[in-house]
Amino acid sequence: MTEQIIPPVSLTLDDTHPDVFAAELGEEFRRFGFAVISDHGLDQSLIDEALDKAKAFFALPPDVKSRYHIKGGAGQRGYTPFGREAAKGVEAIDLKEFWHVGRDLPPGHPYAAIMPVNLVPEEVDGWEAVMRLYTALDQLGIRLLRAVARDLGLDEYFFDDPVRDGNSILRLLHYPAQESVLPEGSIRAAAHEDINAITLLLGAEEAGLQVIDRRTGEWIDINPPAGCLVINVGDMLQRLTNNRLPSTTHRVVNPAPERQKYARYSLPFFLHFRPDYRIRTLESCISPDHPDQYPEPITAQDYLLERLREIRLL
Repeated sequence: MTEQIIPPVSLTLDDTHPDVFAAELGEEFRRFGFAVISDHGLDQSLIDEALDKAKAFFALPPDVKSRYHIKGGAGQRGYTPFGREAAKGVEAIDLKEFWHVGRDLPPGHPYAAIMPVNLVPEEVDGWEAVMRLYTALDQLGIRLLRAVARDLGLDEYFFDDPVRDGNSILRLLHYPAQESVLPEGSIRAAAHEDINAITLLLGAEEAGLQVIDRRTGEWIDINPPAGCLVINVGDMLQRLTNNRLPSTTHRVVNPAPERQKYARYSLPFFLHFRPDYRIRTLESCISPDHPDQYPEPITAQDYLLERLREIRLL
């Protein structure tokens, strides 16, 4: 395992030299499947407030938290208890618990049967900060996808419609302190790829995130500078681009002995396509030297359900 510095790309470059920003973002995605964004424009006080609300919820007694677990809900809203999720193909459980926030839909919306209503923990005051952060990340995600579109040679607004009313999720994630014997083979998050289009990651004051270097096969520590945003490609975007933009394997390892008494929190935002969007390989990403690896299109909803079964949430 080595440490690799992924150089931050400033979002201010998107204002002054948008094509340069798009090219630099695309290059980091192709090299690592990950990118680091500085000057992202998100309100730090909002991030801090939402993180405080997450910490307040996870500090509640287990029986109180369990009231917000929806049985049969595939973890799509509310609370998922510790030890329920496992990475695809891995027997050992992940050492985490989390809360999911989704999109608020107006009454009668056609996706209402697919995207359930949000829960609000009555024990935590000021929960609306979490919803404000959801909205801010959703808007930022669209802006970043416009840069991805430019890098791919598509119309800048290509992704606006596929993600409109998308089934995107803000995950409030808690990896508890590790001061007792751990389940055999378990780490905080076993090696996996994300399901969605792109992931925007905030928080994570404690180290542990690692990524597979696609050139060397070694694990790389991802320790971004303070105030930066980490972004990675998900499986849906990888499929759409015929693997031109890779969904890179990553994990969260257990802490060093001197850090085991510290919990780890993070706030990943999983930006999804709308449920009925058909993920069909872009023609511009197909060539004689790079034939279509995904000849059968699939809707975003069917793809999501397939993966939720694989990670034991459905």
